[in-house]
Amino acid sequence: MIRSILLLALFLGSSILAAEKPNVIVILADDLGYGDVGCNNPESKIATPNIDRIAAEGMRFTDAHTSSGVCTPTRYSLLTGRYHWRTRLQNGVLGGFSLPLISEGRVTLASFLHEQGYHTACFGKWHLGMEWPLKGGKVADDGADFGKPFKDLSLVDYTSPIRSGPVDRGFDHYYGISASLDMFPYVWIRDRLPTEVASVEKAFHRPGPAGPDFEAIDVQPGITKRLIDYLGERADSAKAGNPFFAYVPLASPHTPIVPTPEFQGKSGINPYADFILQIDRDMGLILAALESNGLVENTIFVFTSDNGCSPQANFPELLAAGHNPSYIYRGHKADLYEGGHRVPFLVRWPGKVKGGTVSDQLIGQIDLLATVADVLEKPVPETAGEDSFSFLPVLLGGNGKGRTSIVSQSINGSFAIRDGQWKLLLCPGSGGWSFPRPGADDTTGMPGFQLFDLSADPGEKNNLVADHPERVAKMKAMMEEAIARGRTSAGPGLKNDVEIALIKPLPPVKAKGKAKAK
Repeated sequence: MIRSILLLALFLGSSILAAEKPNVIVILADDLGYGDVGCNNPESKIATPNIDRIAAEGMRFTDAHTSSGVCTPTRYSLLTGRYHWRTRLQNGVLGGFSLPLISEGRVTLASFLHEQGYHTACFGKWHLGMEWPLKGGKVADDGADFGKPFKDLSLVDYTSPIRSGPVDRGFDHYYGISASLDMFPYVWIRDRLPTEVASVEKAFHRPGPAGPDFEAIDVQPGITKRLIDYLGERADSAKAGNPFFAYVPLASPHTPIVPTPEFQGKSGINPYADFILQIDRDMGLILAALESNGLVENTIFVFTSDNGCSPQANFPELLAAGHNPSYIYRGHKADLYEGGHRVPFLVRWPGKVKGGTVSDQLIGQIDLLATVADVLEKPVPETAGEDSFSFLPVLLGGNGKGRTSIVSQSINGSFAIRDGQWKLLLCPGSGGWSFPRPGADDTTGMPGFQLFDLSADPGEKNNLVADHPERVAKMKAMMEEAIARGRTSAGPGLKNDVEIALIKPLPPVKAKGKAKAK
């Protein structure tokens, strides 16, 4: 009798502990600007009531960052808790036929949670490389040049399993596309196999091989539906103590900007604004699915974006309508300026995170691994999550010490580093696509570095590099140490995958004219 009672107590205790493991959903929009979310931008002209609801029912971070102004690097850092620039990817992004960036055996957010008993799934844009099989036994390698090295794209074997993709990096299930929606091959992938052979050519910004049934306009609805279906499939198991992790990297509002007919023209501004309305509606559908499946209370729901808004959104049209996707911040996608990497970051976790709270704590998407590990009270291995810091104390309303420094990188590989309110850019110009652009605008006569006090100058207008040489030297040394130690978190020093140059050489100027020094 006593033994039975003890066994029952043990069973109930383990069930309670299991039930306390929260489900985790991370929605990663593609090219959505900080100011495109209404709760971040009081002057927004694009209504986002469902996204705003996440903030109203959770915590909104105003100083959250990606590790890069473009998407592939961000995705690597988010999933691994390690800066992408410690890998071979020193600038730019991968293509649809690129080799995998996440090395075999590297701990990811998915593999970590899988080890803790989670079912793990990814729905959407991967864009971290995978091994596409070629006829004859070799694997594809576009050299991150979007297919140009291939003399004959018909060599791709769409009937054989893809290796080193999501299901080989910690996910139990995957349904999505290999890279951006404007990068071929244009086919859906289910786990390791394309759902159809890319036997025709289509052009979604770039012409390339496509499946006969694949259409870009179907991707956003398709990702949303797959996630909602998954929530229904996993609900009973999750409530029985078998939690899930769903990573949902959207392919929108990135190009091609293709809102469905019901949203075309709905914003009264332009197609980009229409597309955001569609994304917001889809967030409402997902929130409703969580409610109908009884999953709200025990689910951490994160909504964020992979970098700032792209110029493809047509900034002149948006600004003419009174809407600035970057809000008060300078620059946009690809840049080292804040508009390139300061992004929306909202977290809802009912009963744990107080609704309607706002935090100015400096965080990065790179911190998700350490934060989730903290939630589960499970340590991250010393050789993983090298640059990840937990912000759980902030989520729970405490005053725990958070990170005070973070590294950002632009599309051309230039570095910036934060130290509290200070930000040092180790290059002249944007490092990206806004003026002054490397290789397009002449930066002759401009200081080689830029130093901004973001507390007084969030728009990064006044370069203080000449006024604070000691601070410049200190922050440059911080960046050098971050590179040399192979990590920024506590733990033993580690090796980077490649040699890393602190200062990136500027390309020769192609455009005429000179940029004015600031």
